[in-house]
Amino acid sequence: MSVTDKLTSRIPRIGDRGDRTDVVAVVKLHGVITPTPSPLARGAINLAAMESALTRAFDHDRLKAVALLINSPGGAPTQSALVAERIRQLAAKKGVPVLAFAEDLAASGGYWLACAADEIYAHSTSVVGSIGVVSGGFGFTGLLERFGIERRLHTAGANKARLDPFSPEKPEDVEWLKKLHAQLHEQFVDWVKERRGDRLADTEDLFTGDVWLGSKAVELGLVDGIGNLREVISERYPDAEITVAEPKKPLLARLGLGAPAAANAILDAVSHRAAWSRFGL
Repeated sequence: MSVTDKLTSRIPRIGDRGDRTDVVAVVKLHGVITPTPSPLARGAINLAAMESALTRAFDHDRLKAVALLINSPGGAPTQSALVAERIRQLAAKKGVPVLAFAEDLAASGGYWLACAADEIYAHSTSVVGSIGVVSGGFGFTGLLERFGIERRLHTAGANKARLDPFSPEKPEDVEWLKKLHAQLHEQFVDWVKERRGDRLADTEDLFTGDVWLGSKAVELGLVDGIGNLREVISERYPDAEITVAEPKKPLLARLGLGAPAAANAILDAVSHRAAWSRFGL
């Protein structure tokens, strides 16, 4: 065995069957939750991106617990649900507790992810909550008229072009969108109640889309306590090694290929930036 082989053989790895030390595996859930990540944005979360990290985190034979380190303003509800459901599937299969730790932000879909844990902790300055649904866009009808551009849109189906940004907004389309939001909101509330149970305070203010700092979130039952990952894990599992399970990047991403066109990447980055800005970050 070479000197290099001897050195690298001492580095702990997730899933290393020869490692006899108890392990707490950490998965970082940082960024906007989106099915279409951007190379210019501040991280992204979706099931495809996180699958490798999650499976590796739960695949240690001396696993004591899995910790989720969350810093997210939310994003796509479907991806939020898919990642959360995958965490619960793996936790049930392995039979280990899952602890979530909110950093700067665990809001909207970020809080949806936190609720996949059995216990949630936050810093006193963490922003937590935003149990609601939001969507936004732009209307360009005035811009087209200003430059004398004629919009030509042909559809089969009365509702195929709902909320087209280049057409005037219709009240009936807005009403349809509000109903869709209400259904998604109901599913979000049901998930929070299922996971948090009687720990939640008896107040409907929890589900208005508002956010709170960590200390208030404890009072409301949205989180279980104030603390960071190192201190809580050290107290709970003093002899365990903390190991981070990183997601594997796709081959094209590692080679720097396959990125969207520059204009699309910039727009995606602006959209992600706006998601963080809604919470003052």
